[in-house]
Amino acid sequence: MTDALKRLSDEGVAIWLDDLSRKRITSGNLAELIDQQHIVGVTTNPSIFQKAISHGDGYEQQLTDLATRKVTVDEAIRMITTADVRDAADILRPVFDATDGQDGRVSIEVDPRLAHHTDATVAEAKQLAWLVDRPNTLIKIPATKAGLPAITEVIGKGISVNVTLIFSLERYREVMDAYLAGLEKAKTAGLDLSKIHSVASFFVSRVDSEIDKRLDAVGTPEAKALKGKAALANARLAYQAFEEVFSSDRWAALDKAQANKQRPLWASTGVKDPAYKDTLYVDDLVAPGTVNTMPEATLEATADHGQITGNTIAGTYEQARAELDAVAKLGISYDDVVQLLEDEGVEKFEASWIDLLNSTEAELKRLAPSEG
Repeated sequence: MTDALKRLSDEGVAIWLDDLSRKRITSGNLAELIDQQHIVGVTTNPSIFQKAISHGDGYEQQLTDLATRKVTVDEAIRMITTADVRDAADILRPVFDATDGQDGRVSIEVDPRLAHHTDATVAEAKQLAWLVDRPNTLIKIPATKAGLPAITEVIGKGISVNVTLIFSLERYREVMDAYLAGLEKAKTAGLDLSKIHSVASFFVSRVDSEIDKRLDAVGTPEAKALKGKAALANARLAYQAFEEVFSSDRWAALDKAQANKQRPLWASTGVKDPAYKDTLYVDDLVAPGTVNTMPEATLEATADHGQITGNTIAGTYEQARAELDAVAKLGISYDDVVQLLEDEGVEKFEASWIDLLNSTEAELKRLAPSEG
């Protein structure tokens, strides 16, 4: 069952699970996935926590204790989510040690309501790093305009970061620049750069969902022939940008100081259109030094019938650029698409967080001890 996952891992792709729940931790499932399915990291986001906690498995006792202490709903969510991340980080610690800190990591996101507030994002990132208190944590910061200086500031303090919600090639370059600026600050402050890690989460499937919708609206045979190509083209050109930035003179100076490259992470790799093969965004995005974070269904599909045939990004840049240019020639604005996707991404995570606040508040009220 795991031959394809092993081949993927052997190609230099770190396989991370895009899911976490207390049940997955306490049942031994996470440990089993690490042992049998080549999982070397875990990512979370507000939607994942909202789903896990609203299903309730394993949270009743902690919620009861929090209700008895009369904590605020915001504090309750922080206590619950950081507990899960801490426990998952402990399970992944052997991987962290074996890979010298590159993998074995668990990501936790800053409150999505802070996505457009730089200082608050920095303060929240510091608080989360302190609360989880594990060296193998990544703090997730969205790649909004306000998020970019926050990334520099947080990296500059020696806190490892997972930059999330990247859709555009221009924004990705800004993210890499923010990371390098953060490393330069950390170096000036005398910090050990070898201990600072980062990944840049470049979202994939949502690009196809939005551009395919617009190609359908154009409706010509030429437009239909381009369906299902934009997301891969976009990601492949992101890898080209990664190769350029991390072979620059600016990087060379940091590399001498033992800094780590910021790896591209393929996010949103679950296929949304049933017309496409369910392993599309795994099989066709294989390159060394990348991370692919998969929902469980995609992980299982890859284990069962993934077609890992070596590096599927090398040599594709010219074709990828031609495909995005062909989409633009049909009147579909790349800039409009990627900005819409970033805005929607922030809004979706914020909506999930508010749902989580509301459902947790209801549970705290239900479990609160009666007065008297």
